[in-house]
Amino acid sequence: AVGQCRGEFICLINPDTIVQEDTFSVLLAFLRNHPQAGAAGCKILNPDGTLQLACRRSFPTPWVAFTKIVGLASLFPRSRLFGRYNLTYLDPEQPAEVEAISGSFMVIRREAQQQVGLLDEMFFMYGEDLDFCYRLNTSGWKIFYVPETQIIHFKGESSKKSYFEHRLIFYRAMRIYVRKHFHKGRQFFPSWFLIFAIYLRTLLSFLNSMLRYLAMPLLDTVLMTMSLLVAIYIRFYPEEFPWRAFLYVHLFYCLAWLISLMSIGSYSRAKLSAAKASSAIAFGWLINSTFTYFFKNIAFSRAVVIYAGFLNLLLIPGWRFLFKRLARSRFHVLNRLFGHSVWSRRTVIVGDLQSLKKLVRRLKARIDNSYDVTGVVVTDSDFYESSLEGIPVLGRLEGLREIIKRERVQEVIFSTDQLPYDKILSSIAASNGTSVSFKLVPSNLEVIIGKATTDYLDDIPFVDIEYKLHVNLFRLVKRVLDLVLAFVLILLSSPFFIWLRWIRQFPLLQKSILGANGKNVYIPSFRDKDVAHPFLQKLPLLFSILRGDLSFVGREISSIQNNRLNDLSLSIKPGLTGFEQINKQLLLTNEDRENYHLYYLKNYSPILDIEILFKSLTRQVPEK
Repeated sequence: AVGQCRGEFICLINPDTIVQEDTFSVLLAFLRNHPQAGAAGCKILNPDGTLQLACRRSFPTPWVAFTKIVGLASLFPRSRLFGRYNLTYLDPEQPAEVEAISGSFMVIRREAQQQVGLLDEMFFMYGEDLDFCYRLNTSGWKIFYVPETQIIHFKGESSKKSYFEHRLIFYRAMRIYVRKHFHKGRQFFPSWFLIFAIYLRTLLSFLNSMLRYLAMPLLDTVLMTMSLLVAIYIRFYPEEFPWRAFLYVHLFYCLAWLISLMSIGSYSRAKLSAAKASSAIAFGWLINSTFTYFFKNIAFSRAVVIYAGFLNLLLIPGWRFLFKRLARSRFHVLNRLFGHSVWSRRTVIVGDLQSLKKLVRRLKARIDNSYDVTGVVVTDSDFYESSLEGIPVLGRLEGLREIIKRERVQEVIFSTDQLPYDKILSSIAASNGTSVSFKLVPSNLEVIIGKATTDYLDDIPFVDIEYKLHVNLFRLVKRVLDLVLAFVLILLSSPFFIWLRWIRQFPLLQKSILGANGKNVYIPSFRDKDVAHPFLQKLPLLFSILRGDLSFVGREISSIQNNRLNDLSLSIKPGLTGFEQINKQLLLTNEDRENYHLYYLKNYSPILDIEILFKSLTRQVPEK
């Protein structure tokens, strides 16, 4: 493409960039006013508003590479001696002549390109921009960093899907660069020194990545070991126990639980999902119990497996639940460690009045919604209402940084329909240091473009499909889950119920509601003036679950007089919680409710019910 174009200037730009409206005009004017400039680049921001250091840098000579590898560049970023790798001693707001700029966005003078040639195809994915800048410098052309304009670069997101392969490609490119430009005798330090440094950096990067990947399995293994030790102590103390032989059995038990956790996504897409971790532990518990029962060589004690499984069921999901609560608070370091994989990221939406209304409605209709919309920022100067579509208006765009801090926001979504890119990028730059992820919604409102993912906002297609919850097997599984859980909770809560019903003698009222398939059913409840606590109010409903009139997870409980549901929605039993109940703050329309019902019918599984129950519990825990 570079060889075929005929313009006076050539722009190299990555597809994962957002460009400010004046970026091209600013850089073209700069190059025309500086005829000695062979290439120029602008300020490049990360999606969190921080400066992307690769937008201006030096060539990796042995000394520069050494300072980077041993950490001197990080320890002394303001030093001209140690901070040359990314030129961190320069003011990012001032233009400067530099040795190299990023190939993610680079405007090149065609005359200079014709003199030095095309990009070297020996490099794949990495290093070609550095090599090109080196050739420009050695040919007498200058390269400039121009911060008067800026872009956002969603750097390296595709490489995360095959991280190790991409790191190997990167360091291979660096070796090609060194062998090409640092010949024997041209540097004070031999080229083998830099080659050795690259191999060392590759090894350190690999080890660091492995440690990050193995951190969660190692933590789970430690907790499993503790559970087994406690279980053995409870079962056998003060008797002797064959510890040496049991080590092999312990490895088998842990492996079964770890495989279960891995297969359900507890180390990838659902790192902090306590519900999925509980399901995996329960499944691994079943495997270990089965092997303990049928294979005598590992059948030390079924009691140990039961005790250890119970402890694991508390510890493994428990630390995930705790970390999730911390991640939703001010502990932003957890978001960097685990990514934005937790439920309900605290989100603020920014845009004009009309596009905000459309976007809020689309988010309401999105079933597996991971955005907890804390509020909106309206850019219309003549809008003075305190809420929009039931969501609080938090302030103006100029105060976005303070809003982020005050509301503990984790994600900001910009609607680009009427909001210029220069204002978006300026707001992102002004919010630097807040550890927030920024996303964009194009004017067609089809997708949310962000650092880690692209979320689609399409409605659910109404097509002929088989609904899982209408299959007899899944209906049986759901009924058994309701019965077991209701029976356990009735036993645990029976002292409270006895105290309220027979000691305090609070009467039970019979309330008529819309049951499954539109039937009229009656459910018991205490009067609001007698019992104020919501948990105690729902105790009598456990008996309705036993009878089959209610379910733990289902559609919202409503009266026959308020029936506006279609037959498909009515096929779902009313429940104590469900998609509607945990999203009731969104002022759902009837269409939104039916979309939730369709999604639940189509995607039902016991794990989905457990996830909804856990999410309901987290919504009940007050934020501090």
